Amino acid sequence: MLKEIVITIQSWGEANRFISKHKLWKWVVIPGLIYTILFVGAMYFFARSATAVIEYFTHIMQLSNWIQTFQNSLLGFLFTFTGIILWLTLLFFYFSFFKYICLIIGSPIFAYLSRKTESIIENDDHSPGWSEIKNEMGRGIYIALRNCGWQTIYLVGLILLSLIPIVGWITPLIVLVVECYYYGFSMLDYGFARNSFSSSKSIQFIGRHKGLAITNGFLFFLMHVAIIFAPAYAIIAATLTVHQVKDS
Repeated sequence: MLKEIVITIQSWGEANRFISKHKLWKWVVIPGLIYTILFVGAMYFFARSATAVIEYFTHIMQLSNWIQTFQNSLLGFLFTFTGIILWLTLLFFYFSFFKYICLIIGSPIFAYLSRKTESIIENDDHSPGWSEIKNEMGRGIYIALRNCGWQTIYLVGLILLSLIPIVGWITPLIVLVVECYYYGFSMLDYGFARNSFSSSKSIQFIGRHKGLAITNGFLFFLMHVAIIFAPAYAIIAATLTVHQVKDS
């Protein structure tokens, strides 16, 4: 896995040089602006609703008064901290669905940008047509929906785990790893789709090389410091990664 992590980090570094050299900034900025607007809106909605959800569950389970009796005790601290962990887990849950909506809406751009990146690498002047982009867009949507289904199953279980004091405190870290894996998976598949990898073969390959997907997804999360660049960098870096590993 260490080798896979190194390859992915190198690809992200190469993505910056690649974008500048081949003047792809319009494909970074325009999708990035759309993504940023959607992200800010989604996080605003989360901030308004997540606390209400936690308060609702606390109320129906009649925990409010009981917790107040332990306010100054270790048990009170445990329940308060568990509430914070639940809030963080719900944040990732919201972000997961937001991410897949963006993957589906942005599939034409991701398909085009991945194909454009590979054509530059291969010195191919052929401009991708709509039929090629449409096929890869359809597969991208299928993989996004498939990953969304599996990730939702895991997240529901992890939300329940987060309710357990102490044991559940590690939940946000596990959720982050799952998030990174499935997002990186979706980005990498665009590259594998053009290299004689069926959906099932791509699923098997990425399953055996999880470091590629997890690192790509993790760097995507870090890129939210400069959020506007995150989606395009993720797909270009993923395509560069596939170019390095496809022969193996």
